[in-house]
Amino acid sequence: MGRTSRKRSTSANRAIIASAALILGGGGLVAVNVHASAGEGASGSPPDRSWNAGTQMSTIDCPDVGNELPDVPDEARGEVDRELAAMDTQITEAYQQFADRKDEMSRDPNLVENAVLGPLKDKRTAGIDRISTAIERNADRPEGLDGLAPCSLRADDDNAFGTDGGSGQAGDQDGGQGGDNGQGRQGNGPEAPDFVDIQSVQPNVDKPRLRRGASRGTFTTDCGRNENGKFNPDNVIVAPGVSNGAHHMHDYVGNQANDAFADDDDLANGDTTCRNQGDRSTYYWPVLRLQNGTAENDAAADGGGKDQNVGEIQTPSQVTLKFVGNPTGKVTAMPRFLRIITGDAKAFTNGDANANASWSCTGFENRQLKDKYPICPDGSQVVRSFAFQSCWDGRNTDSANHRTHVAFARADGRCPNGFKAIPQLVQRIVYDVPPGPGFAVDSFPEQLHKPVTDHGDFINVFDDNLMKKVVSCVNGGRRCR
Repeated sequence: MGRTSRKRSTSANRAIIASAALILGGGGLVAVNVHASAGEGASGSPPDRSWNAGTQMSTIDCPDVGNELPDVPDEARGEVDRELAAMDTQITEAYQQFADRKDEMSRDPNLVENAVLGPLKDKRTAGIDRISTAIERNADRPEGLDGLAPCSLRADDDNAFGTDGGSGQAGDQDGGQGGDNGQGRQGNGPEAPDFVDIQSVQPNVDKPRLRRGASRGTFTTDCGRNENGKFNPDNVIVAPGVSNGAHHMHDYVGNQANDAFADDDDLANGDTTCRNQGDRSTYYWPVLRLQNGTAENDAAADGGGKDQNVGEIQTPSQVTLKFVGNPTGKVTAMPRFLRIITGDAKAFTNGDANANASWSCTGFENRQLKDKYPICPDGSQVVRSFAFQSCWDGRNTDSANHRTHVAFARADGRCPNGFKAIPQLVQRIVYDVPPGPGFAVDSFPEQLHKPVTDHGDFINVFDDNLMKKVVSCVNGGRRCR
């Protein structure tokens, strides 16, 4: 089938999460009231639901402290980022303890609180206090963060966690999803309900209406498919200076100096896989793995097996990196070292307010999925695509939550007030994988490899001359490569 796997590893971690409330009742009854997570809009709030003691709780759900922070002074940014990364590690460790003792905890709800949730709350309380103190040295002490310390358990929305900790009957019957030998999927997803036949999906893509004065051109940069196998579980945007800050493995194309410790100078002087050496930008996303029982070289490494990411890493069959214009007007140059994250690595627990996953199949790309993986017919390949934020605040190359300095255009194509249109990065990543539900993207362990958690990261390291060419091509209506 032309699939290629990469056998190389390194390190990884960093993240955040959302909320729900655990109520331990008498007589062995466990009631769970799920409500909107911190930072989640009302439209994304799941309905209140309750399960009896037979329902298996599948993951740990914590409020996303990073999303709730006020502006963080530059002097405090490093310390705050390290504390947020430590919270992600604490959640990973708590999830592992819960997963290892899940059957025991289902029989003794008090054990959940005493062994997992209570100690986790204490650690998060201390971390939140250190964050507040770091901010207070240079600004007003933030209020209301203490309420973000408690975490809870929640059930998989698909309710597919069986008492054996495996995939459930549907997953086993579909093949490629089983495997509890430490090489295949280890009981934390994905599940059969996370997949859908793309042929059963109705077309749902509308092309934007271009107005007079629209910037209709494109600029495509060729940076390869990560044929050289650069992977690590770091995230220099979200967790600078923290090894394994993502707790999942990333594919990298473009800049080869990218790891947790790279600063702007390192990136400016780094080698690049891009054909045009004026593009030293870094483009990265979670790897996609086959859930086929084959162990990768990172099976015992951070970001890999240690963080519940197992299976054979797939090198894309095609990667397209294209910059497009704005449907209502001209675009302006991106500032060098602008950082953009699109999607939410914690969307399963955070809610879908920031989710931006787009899954499809070649030949069916007028049908896009947000919260399901596609099952493609014979001869069709899996497609992941990301349309990045295309509006910039005109001042900042990053922000405390790594989101508010950029924005998506409104429904009419215009940028929000105070924002400028910039060339929009559109990534398209194609994989030649066997038909069926036997693959998943890497994720934080407690995110259960859900497709809605897919995300992409970009740091602009175009030189000034090449960025001028990008803007000229886009605004001039030309197709440039």
